[in-house]
Amino acid sequence: VQLLASGGGLVQPGGSLRLSCAASGSIFSINYMGWYRQAPGKQRELVAEITTGGNTNYVDSVKGRFTISRDNAKNTVDLQMNSLKPEDTAVYYCNVQRRQLITLAPIETYWGQGTLVTVSS
Repeated sequence: VQLLASGGGLVQPGGSLRLSCAASGSIFSINYMGWYRQAPGKQRELVAEITTGGNTNYVDSVKGRFTISRDNAKNTVDLQMNSLKPEDTAVYYCNVQRRQLITLAPIETYWGQGTLVTVSS
């Protein structure tokens, strides 16, 4: 599985950015797509994820500001980020997983290259 992410950059506080990630390869069994981020000096954290069926999960700090979406036909996952704050500054990573259906334990996980998002005036 290969992931190609794009869309990072520099934006002022209150601004918006859209991250996109295209997946290719043996992705037929992938059931979760999402975005993680890692700020300097901090651990990588889940930002948002979405299942094949469209169920979403967000970290509390981005709820109401970020929206994750996916196109199953195109194998893409996007993250629309609005009302950006300086604390959103981080390297954002696209992630796809195949999880066990009952326990949700990850069986396979793949990472894209990071894309830097900087929120600063």
